[in-house]
Amino acid sequence: MTAVPTPIPSRTQYVLEAIRHRILTGALAPGQALVETELAASFGVSKTPVREALKTLAGTGLVVTSQYKGVTVRTVDADMARQVHDVRLLLEPEALRRTVTRGAPLDAAADALDRADTAPGPAERALANRAFHRALYLPCGNPLLTRMLDDVRDQAALVSAVAWAADPSWEREAAEHREILRLARGGDADGAASALHTHITSFTRRAFPASRPEEGQQ
Repeated sequence: MTAVPTPIPSRTQYVLEAIRHRILTGALAPGQALVETELAASFGVSKTPVREALKTLAGTGLVVTSQYKGVTVRTVDADMARQVHDVRLLLEPEALRRTVTRGAPLDAAADALDRADTAPGPAERALANRAFHRALYLPCGNPLLTRMLDDVRDQAALVSAVAWAADPSWEREAAEHREILRLARGGDADGAASALHTHITSFTRRAFPASRPEEGQQ
């Protein structure tokens, strides 16, 4: 039987993942300018894959582009965190409710929790956290809803990494994750959705006290 070769990542994908990792570890600091020629030299590639990677990262919100400053790493503040988590509060619990109602398997969510527990640092933990949440909403049955949540998941990972650097509360979030997964696997769609809503709200309040949700969003 012929072995199937492992796909080799493209240069753009390699650069994309490397820049994402540097941002989430703080190796590229918030507000830092990202110069195509410098990044290309550091990765040993031409400017083209760097340019394409930066376009993708701008689309996911990890970097911002301005006429005067060029491309810079996204700065995390209370307003940014509130905006990201407001979107999640509006969409993610409902997506999870639909996932549970459909009886979709959640093995991928459990695997992501295991990766988070053994992650060597905040970047890997933030990425595993991102994978956990995506595994909850991905099987919701509505591709448009999934894409809308995918649009903010890099920013959510950045918020988590920055918050954990200041206050390493990830063990508390991990316990909340396991309770959400327990409820979801038990078929309690409303309970899982409510626990997820509380999890997102409480994390934002702990990490960014000034970003409390507006009245009526409790």
